[in-house]
Amino acid sequence: MELCHESYTVAWICALPLEMTAAKVMLDTVHPPLSQPETDHNNYTLGSIASHNIAIACLPSGVYGTTSAAIVLAQMLPTFPSLRFALMVGIGGGVPNPGSTDIRLGDVIVSVPTAASGGVIQYDFGKTLHDGRLQRTGSLNKPPQYLLTAVAKVRSDRMTGDASIEAKILEATKKHQNMDEKFLRPSNDRLFTAIYDHSGEMADCSSCDHAKLVHRLERQSDEPRVHYGLIASGNQVIKSAIIRDSIARELGILCFEMEAAGLMDQLPCLVIRVVCDYCDSHKNKEWQPYAALTAAAYAAQLLGIVPSRKNDQTQSAGSKWPSS
Repeated sequence: MELCHESYTVAWICALPLEMTAAKVMLDTVHPPLSQPETDHNNYTLGSIASHNIAIACLPSGVYGTTSAAIVLAQMLPTFPSLRFALMVGIGGGVPNPGSTDIRLGDVIVSVPTAASGGVIQYDFGKTLHDGRLQRTGSLNKPPQYLLTAVAKVRSDRMTGDASIEAKILEATKKHQNMDEKFLRPSNDRLFTAIYDHSGEMADCSSCDHAKLVHRLERQSDEPRVHYGLIASGNQVIKSAIIRDSIARELGILCFEMEAAGLMDQLPCLVIRVVCDYCDSHKNKEWQPYAALTAAAYAAQLLGIVPSRKNDQTQSAGSKWPSS
Protein backbone atom coordinates (compact mmCIF):
# COMPACT_ATOMS: atom_id res chain seq x y z
CA MET A 1 0.00 0.00 0.00
CA GLU A 2 1.34 3.40 -0.96
CA LEU A 3 1.57 5.72 2.01
CA CYS A 4 0.62 9.37 1.92
CA HIS A 5 0.62 12.26 4.37
CA GLU A 6 -2.78 11.21 5.71
CA SER A 7 -1.34 7.80 6.64
CA TYR A 8 0.67 9.20 9.55
CA THR A 9 -1.07 9.43 12.90
CA VAL A 10 1.76 9.79 15.45
CA ALA A 11 4.11 12.76 15.84
CA TRP A 12 7.35 11.81 17.60
CA ILE A 13 9.23 14.97 18.63
CA CYS A 14 12.91 15.07 19.59
CA ALA A 15 15.04 17.97 20.77
CA LEU A 16 18.49 16.57 19.92
CA PRO A 17 19.99 14.66 16.97
CA LEU A 18 21.00 11.78 19.25
CA GLU A 19 17.35 11.49 20.32
CA MET A 20 16.33 11.29 16.67
CA THR A 21 18.94 8.57 16.12
CA ALA A 22 17.48 6.63 19.04
CA ALA A 23 13.98 7.01 17.60
CA LYS A 24 15.08 5.76 14.17
CA VAL A 25 16.58 2.53 15.51
CA MET A 26 13.31 1.69 17.25
CA LEU A 27 11.30 1.76 14.03
CA ASP A 28 10.05 -1.59 12.76
CA THR A 29 10.06 -0.23 9.21
CA VAL A 30 11.52 2.93 7.67
CA HIS A 31 9.39 4.59 4.99
CA PRO A 32 10.54 6.71 2.05
CA PRO A 33 10.25 10.48 2.45
CA LEU A 34 7.26 12.47 1.25
CA SER A 35 7.12 15.95 -0.24
CA GLN A 36 6.35 18.92 2.02
CA PRO A 37 4.77 22.33 1.60
CA GLU A 38 7.16 25.26 1.42
CA THR A 39 5.89 26.47 4.79
CA ASP A 40 7.09 23.31 6.55
CA HIS A 41 10.79 23.60 7.38
CA ASN A 42 11.04 20.37 9.37
CA ASN A 43 13.04 17.36 8.25
CA TYR A 44 11.27 14.06 8.88
CA THR A 45 12.09 10.43 9.33
CA LEU A 46 9.01 8.36 8.52
CA GLY A 47 8.35 4.82 9.63
CA SER A 48 6.16 2.48 11.62
CA ILE A 49 6.04 0.72 14.97
CA ALA A 50 3.41 -1.98 15.38
CA SER A 51 0.25 -0.61 13.73
CA HIS A 52 1.26 3.05 13.90
CA ASN A 53 2.74 5.17 11.13
CA ILE A 54 5.03 7.75 12.69
CA ALA A 55 6.53 11.06 11.61
CA ILE A 56 9.69 11.83 13.58
CA ALA A 57 10.88 15.43 13.74
CA CYS A 58 13.82 17.03 15.51
CA LEU A 59 14.17 20.62 16.68
CA PRO A 60 16.66 22.75 14.72
CA SER A 61 20.24 22.22 15.88
CA GLY A 62 21.09 24.58 18.70
CA VAL A 63 17.55 25.96 18.97
CA TYR A 64 15.80 24.55 22.03
CA GLY A 65 12.93 25.47 24.31
CA THR A 66 9.16 25.49 24.35
CA THR A 67 8.79 27.96 21.47
CA SER A 68 11.00 25.94 19.14
CA ALA A 69 9.05 22.78 19.97
CA ALA A 70 5.75 24.57 19.38
CA ILE A 71 6.91 25.75 15.94
CA VAL A 72 8.03 22.25 14.91
CA LEU A 73 4.66 20.75 15.81
CA ALA A 74 2.71 23.66 14.30
CA GLN A 75 4.43 23.02 10.97
CA MET A 76 3.81 19.27 11.20
CA LEU A 77 0.07 19.54 11.68
CA PRO A 78 -0.88 20.84 8.19
CA THR A 79 1.59 18.46 6.51
CA PHE A 80 0.24 15.40 8.31
CA PRO A 81 -3.46 16.20 8.85
CA SER A 82 -4.31 12.83 10.42
CA LEU A 83 -1.96 13.18 13.39
CA ARG A 84 -3.76 11.77 16.40
CA PHE A 85 -1.25 12.37 19.19
CA ALA A 86 2.34 13.37 19.89
CA LEU A 87 5.12 11.83 21.94
CA MET A 88 7.86 14.09 23.29
CA VAL A 89 10.72 11.65 23.78
CA GLY A 90 14.24 12.22 25.04
CA ILE A 91 16.48 13.19 27.91
CA GLY A 92 15.73 15.17 31.05
CA GLY A 93 17.16 16.25 34.37
CA GLY A 94 16.03 14.15 37.31
CA VAL A 95 15.07 15.20 40.82
CA PRO A 96 16.78 12.70 43.15
CA ASN A 97 15.11 11.98 46.45
CA PRO A 98 16.70 8.85 47.91
CA GLY A 99 14.39 8.91 50.91
CA SER A 100 11.28 8.91 48.73
CA THR A 101 11.34 8.51 44.95
CA ASP A 102 14.74 6.97 44.23
CA ILE A 103 15.37 8.50 40.81
CA ARG A 104 18.71 7.64 39.25
CA LEU A 105 20.51 8.19 35.96
CA GLY A 106 18.91 6.08 33.25
CA ASP A 107 15.48 5.98 34.90
CA VAL A 108 12.37 6.76 32.86
CA ILE A 109 9.96 9.56 33.79
CA VAL A 110 6.48 9.49 32.22
CA SER A 111 4.11 12.43 32.50
CA VAL A 112 0.84 11.44 34.13
CA PRO A 113 -1.81 13.78 35.55
CA THR A 114 -2.60 14.46 39.18
CA ALA A 115 -5.66 16.03 40.76
CA ALA A 116 -4.14 19.48 40.23
CA SER A 117 -2.10 19.12 37.03
CA GLY A 118 -2.24 17.54 33.60
CA GLY A 119 1.20 15.97 33.94
CA VAL A 120 3.40 18.82 32.68
CA ILE A 121 3.87 22.12 34.52
CA GLN A 122 5.35 25.19 32.84
CA TYR A 123 7.25 26.26 35.93
CA ASP A 124 8.60 29.57 34.55
CA PHE A 125 5.27 30.98 33.30
CA GLY A 126 3.17 33.35 35.36
CA LYS A 127 3.13 36.72 37.12
CA THR A 128 6.02 38.31 39.00
CA LEU A 129 4.67 39.72 42.26
CA HIS A 130 5.87 42.80 44.14
CA ASP A 131 8.13 40.73 46.38
CA GLY A 132 9.81 39.05 43.39
CA ARG A 133 7.98 35.73 43.71
CA LEU A 134 6.59 34.06 40.59
CA GLN A 135 2.89 33.30 40.75
CA ARG A 136 2.36 30.52 38.23
CA THR A 137 -0.75 30.82 36.11
CA GLY A 138 -2.60 28.58 33.71
CA SER A 139 -2.42 24.85 33.20
CA LEU A 140 -1.60 22.49 30.35
CA ASN A 141 -3.75 19.72 28.90
CA LYS A 142 -3.38 16.17 30.16
CA PRO A 143 -2.73 13.17 27.89
CA PRO A 144 -5.84 11.49 26.44
CA GLN A 145 -7.35 8.43 28.05
CA TYR A 146 -6.14 6.01 25.36
CA LEU A 147 -2.52 6.97 26.08
CA LEU A 148 -2.98 6.80 29.84
CA THR A 149 -4.58 3.35 29.64
CA ALA A 150 -1.63 2.21 27.49
CA VAL A 151 0.73 3.57 30.17
CA ALA A 152 -1.22 1.56 32.74
CA LYS A 153 -0.83 -1.59 30.61
CA VAL A 154 2.94 -1.09 30.27
CA ARG A 155 3.11 -0.47 33.99
CA SER A 156 1.28 -3.72 34.66
CA ASP A 157 3.43 -5.67 32.20
CA ARG A 158 6.60 -4.45 33.89
CA MET A 159 5.38 -5.86 37.21
CA THR A 160 5.49 -9.34 35.68
CA GLY A 161 8.75 -8.78 33.80
CA ASP A 162 7.02 -8.72 30.41
CA ALA A 163 8.18 -5.26 29.32
CA SER A 164 11.95 -5.13 29.75
CA ILE A 165 13.43 -1.90 28.43
CA GLU A 166 16.92 -3.41 28.37
CA ALA A 167 15.60 -6.25 26.19
CA LYS A 168 14.04 -3.72 23.80
CA ILE A 169 17.34 -1.84 23.59
CA LEU A 170 19.23 -5.07 22.91
CA GLU A 171 16.76 -6.03 20.18
CA ALA A 172 17.16 -2.65 18.47
CA THR A 173 20.95 -2.49 18.72
CA LYS A 174 21.30 -6.00 17.29
CA LYS A 175 19.58 -4.72 14.15
CA HIS A 176 21.92 -1.71 14.05
CA GLN A 177 25.29 -3.16 14.94
CA ASN A 178 27.19 -0.12 13.66
CA MET A 179 25.66 2.19 16.26
CA ASP A 180 28.11 4.45 18.04
CA GLU A 181 29.45 2.92 21.25
CA LYS A 182 28.52 6.09 23.12
CA PHE A 183 24.96 4.73 23.31
CA LEU A 184 26.12 2.03 25.74
CA ARG A 185 25.09 2.38 29.37
CA PRO A 186 27.73 4.29 31.40
CA SER A 187 28.86 2.87 34.72
CA ASN A 188 29.20 6.05 36.79
CA ASP A 189 26.14 7.38 38.60
CA ARG A 190 27.29 9.92 41.15
CA LEU A 191 24.93 12.04 43.22
CA PHE A 192 26.56 14.75 45.32
CA THR A 193 24.92 16.55 48.21
CA ALA A 194 22.87 19.54 47.11
CA ILE A 195 25.15 22.07 48.81
CA TYR A 196 28.37 20.76 47.23
CA ASP A 197 29.26 22.42 43.91
CA HIS A 198 31.36 20.94 41.14
CA SER A 199 35.10 21.31 41.62
CA GLY A 200 37.77 21.64 38.96
CA GLU A 201 37.61 21.79 35.18
CA MET A 202 37.04 18.09 34.49
CA ALA A 203 33.41 17.42 33.55
CA ASP A 204 33.61 13.82 34.81
CA CYS A 205 33.84 14.95 38.47
CA SER A 206 37.24 13.30 38.88
CA SER A 207 38.35 16.41 40.79
CA CYS A 208 35.28 16.52 43.03
CA ASP A 209 35.34 15.45 46.67
CA HIS A 210 33.82 11.97 46.74
CA ALA A 211 33.27 12.33 50.47
CA LYS A 212 30.36 14.56 49.43
CA LEU A 213 28.59 11.76 47.56
CA VAL A 214 25.14 10.70 48.73
CA HIS A 215 25.14 7.07 49.84
CA ARG A 216 22.56 5.00 47.99
CA LEU A 217 22.02 1.27 48.04
CA GLU A 218 23.32 -0.49 44.95
CA ARG A 219 20.62 -1.69 42.60
CA GLN A 220 20.59 -5.36 41.72
CA SER A 221 19.84 -4.80 38.04
CA ASP A 222 20.61 -2.32 35.26
CA GLU A 223 16.97 -2.46 34.14
CA PRO A 224 15.77 1.17 34.27
CA ARG A 225 13.03 1.95 36.72
CA VAL A 226 10.01 3.86 35.46
CA HIS A 227 8.50 6.69 37.50
CA TYR A 228 5.14 8.29 36.81
CA GLY A 229 4.25 11.83 37.77
CA LEU A 230 4.75 15.51 37.04
CA ILE A 231 7.37 16.92 34.69
CA ALA A 232 8.50 20.56 34.86
CA SER A 233 8.95 22.28 31.51
CA GLY A 234 10.57 25.66 30.94
CA ASN A 235 13.02 27.67 28.88
CA GLN A 236 16.04 27.51 31.13
CA VAL A 237 18.63 24.89 31.94
CA ILE A 238 18.59 24.06 35.64
CA LYS A 239 22.15 23.61 36.90
CA SER A 240 21.66 24.23 40.60
CA ALA A 241 20.68 21.54 43.08
CA ILE A 242 19.33 24.19 45.45
CA ILE A 243 16.98 25.65 42.82
CA ARG A 244 16.10 22.14 41.61
CA ASP A 245 15.01 21.05 45.06
CA SER A 246 13.15 24.28 45.77
CA ILE A 247 11.00 23.99 42.63
CA ALA A 248 10.54 20.25 43.12
CA ARG A 249 9.30 20.69 46.69
CA GLU A 250 6.85 23.38 45.62
CA LEU A 251 5.43 21.57 42.60
CA GLY A 252 6.04 17.89 43.38
CA ILE A 253 7.86 17.27 40.11
CA LEU A 254 10.17 14.39 39.18
CA CYS A 255 12.02 15.81 36.21
CA PHE A 256 12.96 19.01 34.35
CA GLU A 257 12.94 19.49 30.58
CA MET A 258 12.67 22.32 28.05
CA GLU A 259 10.15 21.51 25.31
CA ALA A 260 6.94 19.80 26.36
CA ALA A 261 5.05 22.92 27.43
CA GLY A 262 5.09 24.03 23.79
CA LEU A 263 3.24 20.90 22.67
CA MET A 264 0.63 19.99 25.26
CA ASP A 265 -2.10 22.37 24.10
CA GLN A 266 -1.60 21.82 20.35
CA LEU A 267 -2.12 18.06 20.12
CA PRO A 268 -2.81 15.32 22.69
CA CYS A 269 0.65 14.53 24.02
CA LEU A 270 2.56 12.25 26.38
CA VAL A 271 6.06 13.14 27.59
CA ILE A 272 8.71 10.46 28.07
CA ARG A 273 12.04 11.54 29.54
CA VAL A 274 15.02 9.56 30.78
CA VAL A 275 17.28 11.03 33.43
CA CYS A 276 20.72 11.98 32.09
CA ASP A 277 21.78 14.29 34.94
CA TYR A 278 20.59 15.64 38.27
CA CYS A 279 20.15 19.33 37.31
CA ASP A 280 23.12 20.29 39.47
CA SER A 281 26.55 21.82 38.89
CA HIS A 282 27.94 18.33 38.23
CA LYS A 283 25.80 17.74 35.14
CA ASN A 284 27.58 16.54 32.01
CA LYS A 285 26.69 14.76 28.77
CA GLU A 286 28.00 11.27 29.55
CA TRP A 287 24.57 9.69 30.05
CA GLN A 288 22.76 11.54 27.25
CA PRO A 289 23.08 8.93 24.46
CA TYR A 290 22.02 6.00 26.63
CA ALA A 291 19.19 8.06 28.13
CA ALA A 292 17.95 8.95 24.64
CA LEU A 293 18.00 5.29 23.60
CA THR A 294 16.16 4.23 26.76
CA ALA A 295 13.46 6.86 26.23
CA ALA A 296 12.96 5.68 22.66
CA ALA A 297 12.75 2.06 23.83
CA TYR A 298 9.99 2.90 26.30
CA ALA A 299 8.13 4.89 23.63
CA ALA A 300 8.35 1.94 21.23
CA GLN A 301 6.97 -0.41 23.88
CA LEU A 302 4.11 1.99 24.53
CA LEU A 303 3.25 2.24 20.83
CA GLY A 304 3.06 -1.53 20.71
CA ILE A 305 0.14 -1.28 23.13
CA VAL A 306 -1.68 1.90 22.04
CA PRO A 307 -4.56 0.70 19.83
CA SER A 308 -4.77 2.11 16.34
CA ARG A 309 -8.06 3.37 15.03
CA LYS A 310 -9.83 1.34 12.37
CA ASN A 311 -8.88 3.68 9.52
CA ASP A 312 -5.32 4.49 10.66
CA GLN A 313 -3.81 1.98 8.23
CA THR A 314 -6.20 2.49 5.33
CA GLN A 315 -5.24 5.99 4.20
CA SER A 316 -3.46 5.74 0.88
CA ALA A 317 -3.21 8.05 -2.07
CA GLY A 318 -0.79 10.13 -4.02
CA SER A 319 1.37 12.72 -2.31
CA LYS A 320 -0.59 15.62 -0.88
CA TRP A 321 2.13 18.13 -1.74
CA PRO A 322 3.74 18.53 -5.17
CA SER A 323 7.39 17.59 -5.41
CA SER A 324 9.67 20.58 -5.27
